[in-house]
Amino acid sequence: MIAAAQYVSIRYSERLMDVGAAASADSVTDSYDNAMAEALNGTPKAEVIEHQGPWRDAGQVERAVMQWVGWYNTERLHSALGHLPPEEFEAAYQRSMTTPNAA
Repeated sequence: MIAAAQYVSIRYSERLMDVGAAASADSVTDSYDNAMAEALNGTPKAEVIEHQGPWRDAGQVERAVMQWVGWYNTERLHSALGHLPPEEFEAAYQRSMTTPNAA
């Protein structure tokens, strides 16, 4: 049975190849270039992969991650956005850009 983290890594590499992108290959001592990506990738790994298992198969992992991504991008409360979900904050921003200023 394939480990969930290994499956995600394989799928990520396959997706990069599909779109013609190259994965970063930093040296061991040069970790700062990938710090943001590692922090972002660590969030679903900690909140979904490690916290919600054990997993029956890779499909179950994939569905759980996609559900989490949907929640993360639309519903979660974000402190930097005034504790609004990203989707609500974006909608308010778009409204503010189309509403003429009352002066």
